[in-house]
Amino acid sequence: MARLTTKLLLCTTLVAPSLAAAQTLSGDVIELEEIVVFGGLLPTNLETTGATIDVVDSEEISLKGLAATSALKALPGVSLSANGGLGSSASLRIRGLGGSYIGARVDGIDVTDPSSTQTAFNFGTLTSGALNRIAVVKGTQSAIYGSDAIAGVVEVETWRPLVDGISGRAQLELGSYETRAGNLSVGYRDDRAELALSLGRITSEGFSARDTDNEDDGFTQNNVNLFAAYQVSDMIRVGMAGLWSDATSEFDRSASDTSGELDETRRGVRVFGEFQTGAWDHEVSFSTFETERFDEDGFTREFIGERDTVAYLAQGEVATGVALALGADWTEERASLDGDDYDASNSAVFAEVKATPTDAVELALTLRYDDYSDFDGQLSGRAALSYRLADATTLRASIGTGYRAPSLYERFGPYGGSGALDPEESRSFDLGVTQEFGERGSVSATLFWSEIDNLIGFGVTPDCLPSQAFGCYIQTDGTTHSRGLELSGSYAVTDRLRLSGAYTLTDAENDGDRLILVPRHDLALALEADVTDELQVAVNMTRVADKLDGFGTPTRLDDYTLWDVSARYAVSDKAYLYGAIENIGDVDYQTVRGYNAPERTVRFGVETSF
Repeated sequence: MARLTTKLLLCTTLVAPSLAAAQTLSGDVIELEEIVVFGGLLPTNLETTGATIDVVDSEEISLKGLAATSALKALPGVSLSANGGLGSSASLRIRGLGGSYIGARVDGIDVTDPSSTQTAFNFGTLTSGALNRIAVVKGTQSAIYGSDAIAGVVEVETWRPLVDGISGRAQLELGSYETRAGNLSVGYRDDRAELALSLGRITSEGFSARDTDNEDDGFTQNNVNLFAAYQVSDMIRVGMAGLWSDATSEFDRSASDTSGELDETRRGVRVFGEFQTGAWDHEVSFSTFETERFDEDGFTREFIGERDTVAYLAQGEVATGVALALGADWTEERASLDGDDYDASNSAVFAEVKATPTDAVELALTLRYDDYSDFDGQLSGRAALSYRLADATTLRASIGTGYRAPSLYERFGPYGGSGALDPEESRSFDLGVTQEFGERGSVSATLFWSEIDNLIGFGVTPDCLPSQAFGCYIQTDGTTHSRGLELSGSYAVTDRLRLSGAYTLTDAENDGDRLILVPRHDLALALEADVTDELQVAVNMTRVADKLDGFGTPTRLDDYTLWDVSARYAVSDKAYLYGAIENIGDVDYQTVRGYNAPERTVRFGVETSF
């Protein structure tokens, strides 16, 4: 399972991951687990801030399989529900809150779909080949990211070269369901330039998405990721990030119709320029993203979502131990549903101050004001505090307010009523403690609580149009609450034997009714052993219990326990073979009622670096 040491990070979508945070101009590599800048308002030390984040590195992502969600669902507070196999519709949940409350960024590009029912990202199509690291920021983050970050944000970084000169990584994998995948990453780095290009392809015959037939639902996807940056002078740096993917996913349209097929293309570019004036660092950026989905026999056949963002950020130290960041951005979103076009725009200003009065205390305060074209402005705030009680013990807490703007589909789509919709509003709080055991490991415990009201739902009211006899999107009564406990830890029993685990207890409900697809108990354990200097073996266990699904009166899904075993053998210091058997017991289980989950699967592959 993922290395579950809790990391701490302040993030924003305004700036791509900074090259300076990954390396110096001399070519020396800086340890990313100490300082990480995901385009943050301010650089942050991961061990001393109050915002909680879990990080999964490239090795763990690769070993977990072709679906990046396999690594994510092992993290505390994160669960997954999928309508089938690889490439199917999959919803990530953070602390009980679903995809419409989760932001998603790839190399600083917002990849949520403005044309979807609720603005969200389909994590079922996120494959692992080109990924270098995934960070999951938890809790309300609207003060940093704006809308759709009530539950948190998933930040994805693709492969980068780590040494000067030409380098790269190649991977081939074969597996059950006639699954084949390949990925090639090539890059160049010197004291001024950085270039990284990743190409990937995956095909799988899959298995039947629904449990009512045995017709296979396959998936094919091609990916391209590009990152380039150049240090023009000591004071100026320019760069860009780009992504492209083209996928075809088969699905069962209903229990009696197996003909579903969805074509989806994503493309995005982000360009940025960084410069210094005195003691201040500045960045100006522009990003554009488009997703196009086509379902020939769907109720809506063609969905096109587009987003353009212009952003500015300045940061500097204003006094000893006090840093300040100021910025602004403008975003326009557009959606086209079978040729019917809708759009909306938003302007925002924001600021963050971080104070470190002593080596043991760090306090960060963030404010953001968003001015939307279609409804009243939104003010969001967040405070994050950490306090090191002793060398091995750290307390942390964060509190924030946030919102989810109604999507273009909810406002203007075929089920958009005549009444104006207002944003959903949220509040969240978490309190945690981390205890370290020297170099051996650590354990963390975090209590979390969130509340969402002014909910957007579906119903029949006078605001619905005469043609909407079955209902429309409306503002509904009620409040959603999610609260619980996260436990995680890792410990080196010996120099060759490591134990890690995560457990989440989640109580998520709306006006007393439990939310569906949220497991009350979620446990993941892993035991890793270095059998020899070359051979590493791991055993993983996942236990999910007390999860509801269904409309009207939800019923409980069967609890399940899965066991996986994997092995990795280093052929040389730059190449290794790996393999895994997942769901060893061939357990029959479902994460969504009526949809199949993988049976026992076998996969093996080879990866090399150069």
